[in-house]
Amino acid sequence: METIMKMNKIAYITILFFAVFITSCEEYLDAPTQSTMDESLIFSNVELAQGAIDGIKEPMGQTNSYRGRFLTHYGSNTDIEWNNSSSENARGDLSRYINSPTNSDMNRDNVYWAMLYRGIERANICIRGLRTYGNPEPGTPMGQLLGEAITLRSIYYADLLKSHGDIVARFEPISSETIYLPKSNRDEIYKHVIADLEEAATLVAWPGETEATATTEQVNKAFVKGLRARLCLAAAGYSQRGSSISRSSDPELSVSTLYPIALQECKDIINSGTATLEPSFETVWRKNCEEVITAGSESLWEVPFAEGRGRHLFTYGVRHQAADQYTGQPRGGSYGPTPNVFYDFDAKDTRRDVTCVPYSWSKSNPAVQELMGIDTWYFGKWRYEWMTRYVTSTNDDGVNKIYMRYAEVILMAAEIENELNGPSAAAPYLKMIRQRAFKQADWPEKVDAYVDALNSKEAMFNAIVDEHGFELCGEMERKQALIRWNLLKSKMDETKQKMDDLRNRTGEYADVSSKIYYNYLPDGETLDFYGLERGETNDMSSDYEYQENWAGVNQLEDDKINSLYTNDPDQNQYWPIWQVFIDASNGMLNNDPVN
Repeated sequence: METIMKMNKIAYITILFFAVFITSCEEYLDAPTQSTMDESLIFSNVELAQGAIDGIKEPMGQTNSYRGRFLTHYGSNTDIEWNNSSSENARGDLSRYINSPTNSDMNRDNVYWAMLYRGIERANICIRGLRTYGNPEPGTPMGQLLGEAITLRSIYYADLLKSHGDIVARFEPISSETIYLPKSNRDEIYKHVIADLEEAATLVAWPGETEATATTEQVNKAFVKGLRARLCLAAAGYSQRGSSISRSSDPELSVSTLYPIALQECKDIINSGTATLEPSFETVWRKNCEEVITAGSESLWEVPFAEGRGRHLFTYGVRHQAADQYTGQPRGGSYGPTPNVFYDFDAKDTRRDVTCVPYSWSKSNPAVQELMGIDTWYFGKWRYEWMTRYVTSTNDDGVNKIYMRYAEVILMAAEIENELNGPSAAAPYLKMIRQRAFKQADWPEKVDAYVDALNSKEAMFNAIVDEHGFELCGEMERKQALIRWNLLKSKMDETKQKMDDLRNRTGEYADVSSKIYYNYLPDGETLDFYGLERGETNDMSSDYEYQENWAGVNQLEDDKINSLYTNDPDQNQYWPIWQVFIDASNGMLNNDPVN
């Protein structure tokens, strides 16, 4: 009871501190003397400072922040992921690259834009306080806290940069002189954040090395280095700048400058032995659904949600049409893989059936699996039936979002080695990913022979692009990768052609069955299929129920295929600043390109 009371007191003091400071900012005043006194108290005490750091994360769970807007809206559509609904609504508009500043889901003053900048402001206060009063040296609790504050601020900036491009730069607490600021060139922000993360990596411990890095909800050195590598690749990559697509002209953000930095960060993580690939791809997602947060495995850091916050299964999970034996929440399935993805996987790839699910759960209770049409697939990485907790909330499931996996680090290492040193240097990393994807008996063909045949830089790059999709489908990392590779629209056009070929069963999809047969396994709820696999075209009607015309023009219509995008993705790579923030900016903000 004493510990609970102590923590409640710490939380109260921290919340009061932030409330006082934010109120002073809203009144357009400099931080008052009392705020400085509060900082000296809070940031000279480890427990109080920890409460302040926790306060940086609090905006993530706000209703229209990461919880209900950013993580639920950003990342789709791509060449492998799309909005399962082609309805013309606010979320669907963003999926189709109709990026209006008055989008009704986003044009509100409490949306993620405000929440992420609230988190940035809190981080700025904590960073100033810890540097002034905390003596934050590497290897000390205060050093760990400073490294976490810097990293959390970097996360907020990373997500604002990838969704908006040029944004407002705030690296000091707000004063009366800095209430209204214009956008800054993204290149300057990238350089600042990349430098910040270099410092943060010297301050925080490796996963599981200390109590402060015991869980995936806490910042650790492997994650900091992985995030820095990701940002180096994004900063050096292509992006929309006005009406053109180009790399930065800043020599500090060139491939020759940033790729070696990113490669070293990836190698540091790999050589540390503090992160590992799960032996089974399915286990990654079972652990996520089971809410296992022990650090030192594949998940490097997760957006932490309480049980009553967070909508990841709610948005991305396999669809449950009613409250049933697995969940009290009839949700899931807002997005899914594009229909071709299942057939693009190698049939022996164990990631395929984890990633692509062709059924929803019925409206009955208890529910059974029901076959969907070819135009509607679900991401199987997130399943209520894998949870150990029965969700009763009508709005949230509380499962953490895995923000970065060790597998991405390995893929980045492969990509960078190929660019700098050629395919033979990239091959060991690509083999690591594929060894987990295939059973060991298949390694000679599916791993060794496949990778060894990639004997040019172009062939290896194309294979890495494909592998990135197979490994990360549904995790909403694809869009930023396609942008930095300058492949966004071209790969989406390729997918539209694939879907057309699939529905006509021509070209590379000529051996897809037009009819799917199904029965239930002895448990009475799990579907058993014939006809999903390529080449399964025998008449099995005497042994199975079946769905006629699984693949056909009437099953995957033009309007659905064309809903992959309406506006040119390459000319709409970034969301605009929402009108409510432009209107409140005292004339400082607009959606014109930054020179």
